Amino acid sequence: MDRTFALWGAIFALIAVALGAFGAHALESRVEPRDLEIWETAVRYQMWHALALIVLAALHTRWPGGGMVFAGWSFVAGIVVFSGSLYALVGTGIRGLGAITPIGGLAFLIGWAALIQCIVAD
Repeated sequence: MDRTFALWGAIFALIAVALGAFGAHALESRVEPRDLEIWETAVRYQMWHALALIVLAALHTRWPGGGMVFAGWSFVAGIVVFSGSLYALVGTGIRGLGAITPIGGLAFLIGWAALIQCIVAD
């Protein structure tokens, strides 16, 4: 799984850089400043958790097991739901999409808690 999470981390980081550049150059003149802030929040959380996946992949060799795998998939789910819902909110203008964003935030928290548990349980 270490290679899987490193790959997902790299892919999500690449996408975060691309979407960050898109937001800075293409969206800046097309959306309200608040929507641009929302976009930037999505990019920031995506990048941090992409990097967390890469670190998790390295840590997985030290603390192998289901807890690390659970943490990794929680980060993946968090990126897709948290950042994805914010990108969709800005892209479509459908404000109701923000209602699912906290589910992604919860997935991030669960992932961090699982990672802590793996480290402490050693």
